[in-house]
Parts: sequence; C-alpha cells; structure tokens
Amino acid sequence: MRIFLYFLVYFLIPQICWTHQYLPIDRIPDWKLKNDGNIGPSYGQPEQIRISYGGDPSVSFVTWQTFDDTLQSIVEYGSDWKSLNQSVLGRCSVFLDRNKNSVWRYIHRANLTALVPGQTYYYHVGSEHGWSPIYFFTALKERENDGGGYIYAVYGDLGVENGRSLGTIQKMAQRGELDMVLHVGDFAYNMDESNGETGDEFLRQIEPISAYIPYMATVGNHEYFNNFTHFVNRFTMPNSDHNLFYSYDLGHAHFVVFSTEFYFNIQWGYHQMKNQFEWLKEDLKKANENRKNIPWIITMGHRPMYCSDFDGDDCTKYESIIRTGLPLTHGYGLEKLFYEYGVDIELWAHEHSYERLWPVYNRTVYNGTHLPYTNPPAPVHIITGSAGCRENTDVFVEHPPPWSAVRSTDYGFGIMRIYNSTHLNFKQINVAQGGTEDDDFWVVKTSEKHHRPFKHRDLKKLRTYGTHVPDKYCHHHSHCPMEKKKKRTRRHQHYF
Repeated sequence: MRIFLYFLVYFLIPQICWTHQYLPIDRIPDWKLKNDGNIGPSYGQPEQIRISYGGDPSVSFVTWQTFDDTLQSIVEYGSDWKSLNQSVLGRCSVFLDRNKNSVWRYIHRANLTALVPGQTYYYHVGSEHGWSPIYFFTALKERENDGGGYIYAVYGDLGVENGRSLGTIQKMAQRGELDMVLHVGDFAYNMDESNGETGDEFLRQIEPISAYIPYMATVGNHEYFNNFTHFVNRFTMPNSDHNLFYSYDLGHAHFVVFSTEFYFNIQWGYHQMKNQFEWLKEDLKKANENRKNIPWIITMGHRPMYCSDFDGDDCTKYESIIRTGLPLTHGYGLEKLFYEYGVDIELWAHEHSYERLWPVYNRTVYNGTHLPYTNPPAPVHIITGSAGCRENTDVFVEHPPPWSAVRSTDYGFGIMRIYNSTHLNFKQINVAQGGTEDDDFWVVKTSEKHHRPFKHRDLKKLRTYGTHVPDKYCHHHSHCPMEKKKKRTRRHQHYF
C-alpha cells in the first residue's frame, strides 16, 4: 500500500498541487495487510492540533498530524470533558514535500458543524491507535459583558527560535482573553527546514494556542519552498483548498487574506498573480454589496506597501511592487484596488518591527487634523512583524517619512478589538518590556455611511489636510540629495 501511495503522490498527482488529496476511505495500510491484531501503525500518536474558523460561527475545522496511517481520523467532543458523547469522522491526506529525504506526514482534517455560538466544547482527536489530550474551545460569539465584539491577536514573523511573544499569547489564549489569532505570514523559519522538522516543532509550539482558539494563517516569504507546499498542506482555512487567498466574515468585519508572494516568486508563473487579483476584485465587490450588514473590510498580506525600516525592502521604495504593481506596466497593483473598494484596515508584517501609519493613499498622508483616524479618507496601515524569530528585530531610518505615526523595534504583537460597526481599537504589546503598550489607538467611523468605497470628496479631503510625498521629497536635510552633494563638496574643499 505504501508503494502505491508513493507512486500516487509523486507521479499521478501534479507536482504543484493546491488541493488536499485525501486517501481512499477503503484503503488498507501496510500494517493492516499483515492481518495480525498485535500489529498496528508504528507512529499513530496525534500531535500538532490546531483549530481554525470554518467561515461561520457554527463551524470549526480541526487539523492534526501523525507519522503513520491510522486509517481513521476521529474527533470526539462534548460539553462535559468527562463525557465526549459526540464524534465526527474526518479525512486524511499524505504530505510529501519533495525534499530529498521527504518524511511521510499524515494530515488529518475534520469539520465540526452545528456548534452553538458561545458554548464551550471539550474535545480530543485521534483513533484507537492514539489520542491527544483533552482540549477545549468556545464556539465563536461576540463578547457580551465587557464591550462586545471580538478580540484578535495580530502578528507575523514568529519562529521556532527566539519566539519572544509565544508565552504571552499562549497564556492569553488559554485564559479566554483572545478569540482568534491572525498570523500575517512567516512561520517557523522555515517550515521546510530539516526535512520539515522545523515545521513540526513550530506547530507543536503553537498548539497551546491553536488547540484553544482559531489560528488563521497568511502566507509569507518564508513559506516559499516548492510553491508554498508546507503552507498549503499543513493549514486548513475557510473557503479555499489552498489557503493562499481566501476571505471570511466574522461579526462586523469581512477579512480578506491574500498572498504578496506571487509578486516576488514569479518562477511559479504569472497566472497566480492574475487569478488572485481577479478573485480580489470579485470578493471586494461582494463585500461592498453586503456592507450594510458587515461594514468593516480588513485585508491581510505579508509584505507592506509602506514602511520606514532601514533595510531596502520593497516597502522602502518609491514605487513598491505591492503598492503600484509590476514594474513599468503597473499591473496588479493593490493600493488603487483597495482604495476604490474602501478597505478600512490593512494588516501587514514582514518588517521585524511595529509601525502604525497615518491614513495614506498614493503617498498622500492624512496627518493635518486632530482626529486623523475618525472617518479617515484613506486606509489605515498597521505593520506588526515582530513576534520573535532568529533574525532579530529591524532598525528604522533615523528620520521617518511623513506617513509614519508610531514605531517600535522591540518584540511584541498586536491586539485588535472590533467592538461594533463604528469603533475598532488596536494595541501593540511590547513583550521585551514586560507587556507594556507601545501603541493604543482607535479607528472610528461615526456612522455606517462612512464604510464605503473612497470617493472624490475623500481625495479632496486627503489633499487639503494631508501631505503629499513625491519622489524627490526631502523630509529631513540628511535625506536631501542636494544637501548630501553640498557635504561632499565641503569635504572635498577641506582635504584638497
């Protein structure tokens, strides 16, 4: 049976596959062929348990891994940990990442449906060949006693080594202080390393989070290996077979997750970029048609459009690719698309720092009023990529450009709370300084009519009270080409 599966995975299934290829239900594993009750799977213990949002509060996806075929993939659950009286049978797929010495990984997935929002469920996963510990989760429901809404941990760039924010997030998840994690790219550093063992260790480390609350994933540059195969195969996201771009509604917000990596990993073809862009347009169109019911639109992509880090990344360029699209043609640029469809908040990572921007569009910064985040005439960008990894934090340029409002180079993560249709709060927690807050601000829409595509009057407001940053803009004399030229001339005169 194992030889047949090897042939199936390597030859019959296309090399670049974005769907989960489930094993036949009537398969007979090698250990079963021996017809000996004393022999079972060699490695049947489940691990790396993670739940994710199923696109509706009544649905949760449960994913886990074994290193052998256990034949059955079972979740037993109930409202009392002593009586797990409900069960659901899932499916299993083989994951071989095409490393030289690929490890056989069996990825199990099961869907829990008809959950009652607000009810706590106890569960474990596995089969007769091994069961996980009993965990619990609460089916998603808006908070009632302390202001309403949902609370999200937001971060990117969390690695196996030096994961500074991990312990704080684990504790908050288990105490019920978080409803969901939004991981905005870059996992483990890297999931494919050491034949995938780094990915295994990472998923074990986040299990004290992901077994209790939904863990939602966005692809980043560190997932590039073999066309993001570890990311595609290890996670289970709603409304998608591949996890690379998808969307979902929760409470008052429509979340749009997409891949910035298509713009930089073009060896896999431009069609990925094109397909995603067309999907984004259609998804944002539908989201705006439903804006009366779900007003906030929030995007998540790994590499930001703007930043003030001292590293030469795309976001430091005048025409960043994510912002303006492909060089020369400006094809598939995202800033104009997001503006035309009225995206409220854009969440990013990649830079190992925290930076909050003033509302900005096309390098015009809305920073000339006392309340720039009340009915802002442009999207609000937040970069939070300092959860902790082996690459340490990034440094900023000494004198930031006008779009930069708040910056921090310490390790930490964000806490976003969407209270209702008008108020959203974001905090950045500094774990390097014992949990202090680097930032705490509100985005306010005074009425639902301000949740809409940005229009000409918004551009006028932006230009009237904002600052435009052209190509040769000089925000500090140390950045001015003429000033640098004068300094070089003075040095020349002094020495010669």
